[in-house]
Amino acid sequence: MTPHAHTPGRPPTGTSIPGAGQSDVCADSGISVRDFPGDPGRSGPRVITARRAERRGHGPRGPILPPEVPRWRSRSAEFDAAALEAFAEIDQQWHSQLVHLDLAVDMVPRMRLRPGETWPEEVVADGDVPLARLVPAGVDRNGQPTRARLVLFRKPLSRRGTDGDDLRDLIYAVLVELVSQHLEISPEEVEDGPDAD
Repeated sequence: MTPHAHTPGRPPTGTSIPGAGQSDVCADSGISVRDFPGDPGRSGPRVITARRAERRGHGPRGPILPPEVPRWRSRSAEFDAAALEAFAEIDQQWHSQLVHLDLAVDMVPRMRLRPGETWPEEVVADGDVPLARLVPAGVDRNGQPTRARLVLFRKPLSRRGTDGDDLRDLIYAVLVELVSQHLEISPEEVEDGPDAD
């Protein structure tokens, strides 16, 4: 994973996110939400706005809300935290089977259905709208091996999660489906854990 430039208002990628509720198991696994290639809105030129211009001595300085206030985090940071928290619950039970699996976030899906087609099993969708997908391990264009990854699509999931708890529960349900595909077991087995009788 190559390091990315830090985006203001968002924790650096590849690090734990404050308030994410990560367990030691999840933190030790190396699983972290990271930028997915081609994610718009996470990088690019800095836009100069009237509000920024006012900060040259004519307007409020610093963040409007202090960092300890929950609303200080951006929506993308809140989504990443919910994703890590949801995944930690699964990782606690299936850690040894998931150490070679990455968790990624893409803003929107870049997949479309052709007329008469249906989504393959590795895509979790709400009708025609993909919510997440499992990308199996393989080889990239340069012939380098790639790790399997779970890709969550932030905008479709955020629109279906009405509040923080609802979003976290939705992400958890989607991750259970994807992990069941990865481990080739039923979603019920994923939730029950490997030691269930």
